Amino acid sequence: MKKKIWIGSGLVVAAIAWYAFRPELLFVNKSVSESFPTASVAANSPDVSSPKELASGKFKGYAHETQGNAGIYQVNGKRVLRLTDFKTSNGPDVHVYLVAASDAKDDATVKNVGFVDLGSMKGNMGDQNYEVPESVDLNKYQAVTIWCARFNVNFGAAPLKVMPSGPKQLASG
Repeated sequence: MKKKIWIGSGLVVAAIAWYAFRPELLFVNKSVSESFPTASVAANSPDVSSPKELASGKFKGYAHETQGNAGIYQVNGKRVLRLTDFKTSNGPDVHVYLVAASDAKDDATVKNVGFVDLGSMKGNMGDQNYEVPESVDLNKYQAVTIWCARFNVNFGAAPLKVMPSGPKQLASG
């Protein structure tokens, strides 16, 4: 009888551990290939509204190797975070955050300075888009992080450089 209780308890503990850690996700890649959102043109408008880059950066890995590019664009009156040539580890409950810091080099920075959750990561590889709310101040939220919410771990981050607005002076005389 005791043997059956130990086996049953062991199976319950194993099932709980598997659910908590989801180890199979470390070996399963999910590739995404979303196209860049295109600008639409109103039927009575002669203007072609082209996407405008607002900020961009390159990913660095921290807890897990993470690489690729992050850019925030203004398209059709909406802001979109676009990840390109993106690759990181898969895991349970991984999200894309904008962080209220110039970089997110460690877990404590993300937890302490504040963040905006743009949603669950669509895939750990490939090009993907996330809507950025208009209320987000890009002068405050200056980094993108890939965050495992289950274990409070920063997989990797991309510090964003805000693009200057207005015309650029190419030469002076």
